[in-house]
Amino acid sequence: MKDTALLIFQKNPELGKVKTRLGATIGDERALQIYHQLIEITLSAAIKTPFDILVFYSSFVPQDAPSSLIIGKVQNGKDLGQKMKNAFHEVFSSGYQKALIIGTDCPEISESILSQAAQELDKHDLVIGPAEDGGYYLLGMNTLQMELFEGIEWSTESVLELTLAKAEKIGLRVSLLERLNDIDTEEDLRKLILKKPEYESVFGYHR
Repeated sequence: MKDTALLIFQKNPELGKVKTRLGATIGDERALQIYHQLIEITLSAAIKTPFDILVFYSSFVPQDAPSSLIIGKVQNGKDLGQKMKNAFHEVFSSGYQKALIIGTDCPEISESILSQAAQELDKHDLVIGPAEDGGYYLLGMNTLQMELFEGIEWSTESVLELTLAKAEKIGLRVSLLERLNDIDTEEDLRKLILKKPEYESVFGYHR
């Protein structure tokens, strides 16, 4: 049996197609630059873990892989829930005991948080990293729970609340990680830098 798979959902970085809400106020080119930095931060944390890393791209697998440690895939499904469900199904079907999924929006992600998430699955059915915007930056499980991906309006402030309600209804043991910031808007960026000023130089953004 394989142990842990780390699934990273990433949009292919194209001008005007990523971080559009951020781009609406700071410009598409700056938003794309910040998105590239978010990807770099995410992958840097991921490759420090002992997990198998699978990057699920939104459109296509680029020819130049960011690392030989990474397996490239393409997301498959009509909405985010279906895409995540299909990705989890794929890795569990190939023999993994645990699977974690993250996006590329959370600059506070770290190797220690990812390792903690995997450890929590030794004694819980589900591990969730809550995001400040009402969603989650990480979801992990040790068996596919399809109900968690159905009947949820994605990219809204109710995603976490509805997910927890579904988990309680089906009797899952849930572990919650620390709450972190996702970066979707300029206000998110301001809040992050207010909380952790070192990110001001990372993103080249001044309040």
